[in-house]
Amino acid sequence: MYRVYRDVFQGGMKVANYFMGYHMPEYIFGRGCVRDLPQVLKDKDAGKVLVVTDEGLVRLGIAGRVLDSLRDAGIEYALYSDVIPNPTSENVEAGFRVFRENGCQSVVALGGGSPMDCAKGICAKAAHPRKTVRQLQGLLRVHKRVPMLITVPTTSGTGSETTVAAVITDAATHHKATILDLVLIPTFAVLDPELTVTLPPDLTATTGMDALCHAVEAYTNRRYNTKYEDILAVRAVRLIYDNLQAAYEDGSDLVARENMQLAAFYAGRAFTRGCVGYVHAIGHTLGGLYGVPHGKAMAILLPHVMRAFGEAAQPRLAELADACGIPGESAADKADRFLSWIEEMKRRMNVPERLNMIREEDMDQIIWWAMKEANPLYPTPVLWNYDDFKAFIDSVRE
Repeated sequence: MYRVYRDVFQGGMKVANYFMGYHMPEYIFGRGCVRDLPQVLKDKDAGKVLVVTDEGLVRLGIAGRVLDSLRDAGIEYALYSDVIPNPTSENVEAGFRVFRENGCQSVVALGGGSPMDCAKGICAKAAHPRKTVRQLQGLLRVHKRVPMLITVPTTSGTGSETTVAAVITDAATHHKATILDLVLIPTFAVLDPELTVTLPPDLTATTGMDALCHAVEAYTNRRYNTKYEDILAVRAVRLIYDNLQAAYEDGSDLVARENMQLAAFYAGRAFTRGCVGYVHAIGHTLGGLYGVPHGKAMAILLPHVMRAFGEAAQPRLAELADACGIPGESAADKADRFLSWIEEMKRRMNVPERLNMIREEDMDQIIWWAMKEANPLYPTPVLWNYDDFKAFIDSVRE
């Protein structure tokens, strides 16, 4: 009966998606284009802005350069820089207080997925100041105009610069859940590859694998995609195939950095409609419970989940192999070789193979949180129940 309910729910979502108004934000792209941010803010009548970032970018001086450019252009701003990896509800509440107390009208998110997700949470709070973050988490619970959001990504992975999603961890329960609403799609994105050249190799690897996960999950999912999302997902996979290893080995390779930034952008738009799947559903629990960086969790889980899907995912994985020029005698052979490429790339980039952080006493919580997130919303190739999740998690932590 649950399978029937899931199919009915997803059938309704597929129809509803045609009326949702999915779109890419406006964006500028190219080396040094962050210098155009002040003019973008003036053209958009942004007013006083809240800049949301993290202490790492403050220490590196990247935040300072951006803030100096705003000051020189006469743009008023306030700063919230206490965002942590896997941002919490407390981060959102604190950032919203800065937004409100300084009379800000718009938000600039500078950084990776954590500052961008936190900034989206602040925007959602600005629309519903009396609601808690927990009350805003879920599907279409904001549904009200939010402050203008401009994103300036400094990593190539999360895709948050073009998505409807803000993933926030509840500070009290450590439950990591998502605010999903089309009003959270940023108004504008500034894609400057020069901002990513200081990203260390390990973060280059895991954020790049996050982008790959977005594209692969979106492409192998059922029901929601149009041809446009499929095209973007395939394009993202090919860009990652050609460029992630090069960006990892030489962070100053601006061609590879440019292409990885485009890959993350395309993959983000692909999964905005196509959705993610069980890789993310399980991975979010690891971030909430153990503080595992999101990209690292995605990198570990991706090939394991795709192999566990078996024949159901093989035709679409074979198409991704074709897009990358990976040969094979059959769909099953191509799918296997595509996943073998991911596994080999992980080894070359020193990404762990298995989940050694999971405690047995947390198993029930992990499974129920993953099921709550994924079922019935995510249109995965195979529907997993409690026992399926249990068997899978046991298999990847041995």
